[in-house]
Amino acid sequence: MADTTLISSAAVRGAYQNSLQIHAEKNVLDQGTGEDGGTSFADMLRQATEEAIGTAREADRVAVAGVQDKVTTQEVVEATVALETTVQTAVAVRDKLVDAYRDIMNMPL
Repeated sequence: MADTTLISSAAVRGAYQNSLQIHAEKNVLDQGTGEDGGTSFADMLRQATEEAIGTAREADRVAVAGVQDKVTTQEVVEATVALETTVQTAVAVRDKLVDAYRDIMNMPL
């Protein structure tokens, strides 16, 4: 039987944007911007935070436009899904950082 799985345009657009971001990050890492020739962790974290804030602002703008009937319901849903994914990623990264901190603090001297 034929596969009738539906893929939302938001998922496709998100995957495409992620692939572009991965490609751009690879180019940045290849060029080197840190003292040792690579991007520092702090710079990568700052960039990710700025992108998350941008996604949140865009989702808010689209939601307000949706209430004013300036954009379609689909656009509002896509922006909300993008925001939800961003928040889930941020929470997962935070959890990993907290776990790593706890592991370091529990190491014997």
